Amino acid sequence: MHKLAAALAVVALPITAIPASAQALPAAAPACSSSANPALAQKLAADIATALKGRQGTAAVSLRYPGAGLSCTLNAGRQFQSASVIKVTILAAVLKKAQDAGRALTAQEKQWASAMITKSDNDSATALWDSVTAAGMKKFMALAGMRGTTIDSSGWWGKTHITATDQSAMLTLLTTNNSVLTAASRAYVLDLMGKVVAGQRWGTPVGAPAGTAVRVKNGWVDRGDGVGWRINSLGVFSGKGKDYQIVVLTEGNSSEVYGHTTIEGVAKAIHKDLNS
Repeated sequence: MHKLAAALAVVALPITAIPASAQALPAAAPACSSSANPALAQKLAADIATALKGRQGTAAVSLRYPGAGLSCTLNAGRQFQSASVIKVTILAAVLKKAQDAGRALTAQEKQWASAMITKSDNDSATALWDSVTAAGMKKFMALAGMRGTTIDSSGWWGKTHITATDQSAMLTLLTTNNSVLTAASRAYVLDLMGKVVAGQRWGTPVGAPAGTAVRVKNGWVDRGDGVGWRINSLGVFSGKGKDYQIVVLTEGNSSEVYGHTTIEGVAKAIHKDLNS
């Protein structure tokens, strides 16, 4: 897992080459709808498009605000490499396996889960992924309705091919009553997402109003394969009578910080529109 260098705060970023994939897809217009507030949906579509205008690379967006019957999608069925956002799904699958066995997580599993979510520890993720197995992960993703997600032929969790639609389905699973995860399991995942270390709370939380409860999991990697930085962010937000989830997946970023900025531009537009 790549970490932001502390020097970024005080040293200008070098000019980096634009990845070939930066021109991979033409920009698409977000599709937003709301049964309760069509005007808000129209504004969100315009403001998300504005936030992404002129940005390098490719982005996918999924927004769900059930209270207003509102949703927005952009490239939501397109596959992106997951990087560390898949760790939320890994933990959910671990909890489902424990539920089926009629047991609580072991002390070791809890230690791995905490490190994996709050610090994005890769070794912990690998240990938990291996404990569920690829077959177990596929079974869980089928139960969760994540039909567009596929495990990479390498078997490496960080290369799982995900969609914004499926990541939104995962967040919905964590925030609504369902037959897959118990209330205790859902609360456990959300609690850890609320304790992510300060240095990893960029992305979708940026722009959330004061007093909002924020749960986040981010992913970031440059594999040196010509695709550029893959930067992804999942956010669950609640407070002031509003509960909503934001997923933004990106690739083709010229730097890690560039990807942060792209995601945060979208997040700021969404938070402002939903809370103004």
